Amino acid sequence: MPRPRLLCPPDLARVRRELDRIRHELGIPDAFDPAVLAAADAAVAAGPTVPPGADPRRRDATDLPLVTIDPRGSTDLDQAFTAARRGAGHRVHYAIADVAAFVAPDDPVDREARRRGVTLYAPDRRTPLHPPVLGDGAASLRASEVRPALLWTIDLDDTGEIGDARLERAWVRNRAELSYADAQERIDAMGADADDPLAVLREIGQRRLALEERRDAVHLALPDQEVVEGPDGRIELRYDVSRPVEDWNAQISLLTGIAAARIMLDAGIGLLRTLPPPDHRTVAALRRSARALGIEWPDTWSYARRIRTLRPDTPAAIALLAQAARALRGAGYTVIDDGVPPERLVHSAIASTYAHVTAPLRRLCDRYTNEVVLAVCAGREAPTWATGMLDELPRIMARARHLDGQLDRAVVDLMEALLLEPHVGETFRAVVVDTEERRGHHRARIQLRDPAVIARMDDGRVRPGTEIGVALVAVDVTARSVTFRPDGSAGAGADVSG
Repeated sequence: MPRPRLLCPPDLARVRRELDRIRHELGIPDAFDPAVLAAADAAVAAGPTVPPGADPRRRDATDLPLVTIDPRGSTDLDQAFTAARRGAGHRVHYAIADVAAFVAPDDPVDREARRRGVTLYAPDRRTPLHPPVLGDGAASLRASEVRPALLWTIDLDDTGEIGDARLERAWVRNRAELSYADAQERIDAMGADADDPLAVLREIGQRRLALEERRDAVHLALPDQEVVEGPDGRIELRYDVSRPVEDWNAQISLLTGIAAARIMLDAGIGLLRTLPPPDHRTVAALRRSARALGIEWPDTWSYARRIRTLRPDTPAAIALLAQAARALRGAGYTVIDDGVPPERLVHSAIASTYAHVTAPLRRLCDRYTNEVVLAVCAGREAPTWATGMLDELPRIMARARHLDGQLDRAVVDLMEALLLEPHVGETFRAVVVDTEERRGHHRARIQLRDPAVIARMDDGRVRPGTEIGVALVAVDVTARSVTFRPDGSAGAGADVSG
């Protein structure tokens, strides 16, 4: 699922100090070992190769009018897109960075990538999976450069459903590095029937979004956020609401992952990204948060429908979307082996089988899943260096995702502490969205109305769904903690659980 960015300008020294503290606490590396950098430099100097056991052929696809569409300033460019109408349907070409052309199995770069697992993102900077000479340089699909790539060709029918799909190695040239704003501006200037690939992207995106709604899939329209200093010196969050092109662009990545999953399932080998549906307690807590925030959630609406139709145009809506994203727990990777379909197949948020294949510069497992798909499409045995990692990848990725989740939670806690710090001593209206008891200790999870913050409070014996008054008695930014207590002076409790 696409995730929003939280950005921090370089002049907010205090925030950056706290972010450095978080990275130190979590053991996130701040540099690559010299041996890893030397190996990356040597790989770039030697030029792209074909990995062991792979098909040596590489198509010349430099004539395709590919473009990349990413957040402004991005340099680790995993994907380049083009498409054209094909009868009543479309043909999509999607080029993916060929990381395996530069990273040899078990070389220092490969071993370090297995240790890291993913690129980690904090508001002030990212901790990349690969050394910049590769991730931002030779392996990145930078504009005007001929690059080795993995080229998807996917045919879609007149409703956007996937037909034939295949993957092959190719040479490609990115024609333009577009930001989301650039792409949206160009699309808005085009007629609906224009032949430009960006106009076709709009058609495909709209059709795929309609299919997503039909599947009752979750669609999280979370905006990017920027930490800013307000006129009174207080820390504030500024939101950059997503543009339609961001949704359309995300649909290309999603349909590619769906196509890859089908290919691997048909072949009986590979790796799926799976997610169980949110449990009843989680959805009930989200419903209470929605009521606390003044957001309507009809009883007949599913979790997916409420979240999919929620526009991020108010702090309350953004807060509920952020909670909904964190409620998608239990995601993992499931190995397909020996032709036996695994018990857990579906990614519940996407409402389909799905695989990670579109971000090998930023996610380790994609390098291996792509190699499996390439072999299946070529009618060859997948190389043993790729298939031999399938059983280990779920553990590596789980460890990396756990660290990613710890970083994300620490950053959220930090931002909430910074936002609430000026308000110590004040009282707020809140709704108890959930309670827990551990070893006789009662705690409540509360949703503040304004600011739209979720926090924990000792004394969880209040019934979930009850509106109460709470006092903010302490904030410790360094510990990233806030302390609330019930405050009767703010008004008697009321049941808003519905």
